[in-house]
Amino acid sequence: MIRKLASGKYRLYSRKRNPRTGKRRNLGTFSTKKAAQQHEREIQYFKRH
Repeated sequence: MIRKLASGKYRLYSRKRNPRTGKRRNLGTFSTKKAAQQHEREIQYFKRH
């Protein structure tokens, strides 16, 4: 899940919420949406290989 921050950067959050805190995990902050999408694809690939 990618969200745009007030600073203009994009942050990648985990898809699932943490049951203890009710929040999503921060998986990195990127300057462009394209970079965040690329990293999300890399994470999905890594999880399955």
